[in-house]
Amino acid sequence: MADFVPRQREKYTNEVVPALMKEFQYKNPMQVPKIVKIVVNIGMGEALGNAKALDNAVSDLTTIVGQKPMVTKAKKSIASFKLRAGNPIGVMVTLRGERMYDLIDRLFNIGLPRVRDFNGVPPKFDGHGNYTLGLREQLIFPEIEYDRIDKIRGMELTFVTTAKTDQEARRLLELMGMPFRRS
Repeated sequence: MADFVPRQREKYTNEVVPALMKEFQYKNPMQVPKIVKIVVNIGMGEALGNAKALDNAVSDLTTIVGQKPMVTKAKKSIASFKLRAGNPIGVMVTLRGERMYDLIDRLFNIGLPRVRDFNGVPPKFDGHGNYTLGLREQLIFPEIEYDRIDKIRGMELTFVTTAKTDQEARRLLELMGMPFRRS
C-alpha cells in the first residue's frame, strides 16, 4: 500500500512553498515558514465542581483530534476562584505531522464553513508569527454528535509557525486556506 500524504501537506509542498518563495524572495525552500504544531486547549472552570465534565471534554477532544489529550492542572492557588494548586482546570493536546494536517483540512474545509454567520477569522497574531483561533463550540466538527454532548464548550487552537514576522505567518495561513476576515 502506498503511503498516505495528507491533502494539506501536499498543498503546502506544491503550492504554498513556491508562492512564498516568490513573494518573500527566499533563496532556499528551507527558509519558507511552516506550521510546526497546533495546540488545542479547552479551559474548564466547571471542572472544579463537576469531575464528569472533565471526562466529557477529554472524550470530545479525543474524538475531534484522534489523540488523547492531557489534563492540565492549576499551577497556583487562587482563593477568590476557590482554586487550589494541582486542581484539574482543562485539557490540551499538541498535534504534529499527519494529525496536524488532518485537523487543518477538516477545520478549514468543514468546520469553519459550518459556523453560523461566519465572515472570516480575525487576523490577530501574537507578534512572533503564531496565531490563536478561538472557537465557541465543538459542534462545528462533524465527528461530534449533538445528542451525545453534555454541554457546548469552546476551545482554542494555537498555530505555531516558524515565521519570523506576523506578515509571513498570515500569508502562510492564507495560502493554506485560513479564511481571514477582510480588514
